[in-house]
Amino acid sequence: MKDFISIHDLSIAEVNKILDLAAELKKKPLQDWLAGKSLALIFEKPSTRTRVSFEVGMFQLGGTTIHLSPNAVQLGVRESIADVARTLSRYVEGVMLRTFDHNDLLEFAKFATVPVINGLSDLSHPCQALADVFTIKEKKGLKNLKAAYIGDGNNVCHSLMFAAAKVGLNLTIATPKGYGPQAEIVKLAFEDARQTGVEIDILNDPVIAAKDADVIYTDVWASMGQEKQKVVRVKAFRKFQINHELVKVAKPDYIFMHCLPAHRGQEVTDEVIDSANSVVFDQAENRLHVQKAILAMLLGGK
Repeated sequence: MKDFISIHDLSIAEVNKILDLAAELKKKPLQDWLAGKSLALIFEKPSTRTRVSFEVGMFQLGGTTIHLSPNAVQLGVRESIADVARTLSRYVEGVMLRTFDHNDLLEFAKFATVPVINGLSDLSHPCQALADVFTIKEKKGLKNLKAAYIGDGNNVCHSLMFAAAKVGLNLTIATPKGYGPQAEIVKLAFEDARQTGVEIDILNDPVIAAKDADVIYTDVWASMGQEKQKVVRVKAFRKFQINHELVKVAKPDYIFMHCLPAHRGQEVTDEVIDSANSVVFDQAENRLHVQKAILAMLLGGK
């Protein structure tokens, strides 16, 4: 594993190794595995959880981080993506990039000679999805479950399909018509799922998706960069809100998940996100442990 760009690129063994190592690091967080090593953090999108979890994670592993703001780097504007990748590779042992265009991430990884981590792109959010399945594994195991993702077929949805296929988690996705996951991602996820015998269903009815679900997951209706679509999206997604009525059809001990930040009153009500079924903050914490495992494997040779 040279880079961490997409869960689709990983073997089942690599995914399981990340999850096992994350569990180990959660129990024993302070290690010196990355002593003397540096990670550059490039942010073209705002961040709370991603920045803090990577900075704290590197510190707990004995390393350090260098934060680079959009104005400082200006990828492809002030300097070509290739030249930035080549230059940073001379200074640091790894780069985390949180960007809009997934192709920029791929180009950066092509020219970098150090590991590159996808901290989020418009196409995928693999760190989040591995933290998600890690959380589900902690709370319920992964076998013979039904997970329901209800909402926008966005980057989180894409990565969650790949993660579910790798770990043996059955997944039902419900989106409004016209807002489903990208066809090419669906094709790849179905190929992965066939190898593990996982069922991934994509439909347009949130009630069917939530029926007897062990896990209910949602995300914002308008992601960063889609602000101009907000009014249209709110109307299209109204029936996909996770509220008290919808979760009634799930199993009584279902867990509610959200990658945060949440737009309370839109995709989820306070009653659900603040309920005893909600594990959103455990889920957020697990970003730290999973990303530390990824860092240890990429930068420390674990």
